[in-house]
Amino acid sequence: MSATTAEEAGRRVEEVLDRLAENGDAEACAAAEEVVRVLMEFYGSGIARVVDLLGRPAARPPADPLGPLLADELVASLLNLHGLHPEDVPTRIDRALAALSQPVENAGFDTETGVLRLRVTGSSGCGCGGTQESVRQAAVDALACYAPEVTGVELETGAAREPALLQISTRPSLAGADGRSSAAL
Repeated sequence: MSATTAEEAGRRVEEVLDRLAENGDAEACAAAEEVVRVLMEFYGSGIARVVDLLGRPAARPPADPLGPLLADELVASLLNLHGLHPEDVPTRIDRALAALSQPVENAGFDTETGVLRLRVTGSSGCGCGGTQESVRQAAVDALACYAPEVTGVELETGAAREPALLQISTRPSLAGADGRSSAAL
């Protein structure tokens, strides 16, 4: 990949916008300018985040100097977008799952379909569908930044729980003062 200078990139963007303006489609030209603005804001935010993360004073140097950058959703998404993220897919999946508030474990990732199976490992509240769906959606959101190769998330429903052991014992005698059982009354 050849490096493009800011001047070259700016000139190319201007040429494309000028061609759109020449066609007389004001709506297409306005949309293209909006796309350029949104992308500039996105990349500007990413660069600002990198500068902020690298500029923070550390109590001690991190074991992995890239760690703070790789743990940041915005920076990770930019690295993934351009195929520059240095971590492999399983590591990025683990990083995304570790960021979730609900404990889940990777139950398998199918590289062909992009589907990741997850198993909820902590208490999931009431166990209702809404809770399960919120766990799944949180995983989808985190994975979009860290591991965009994951195109679907399925939660394993786990095996049916064994029923609680119920102790059955003989009922204490309810004999009355006269010695007769109250059931006979």
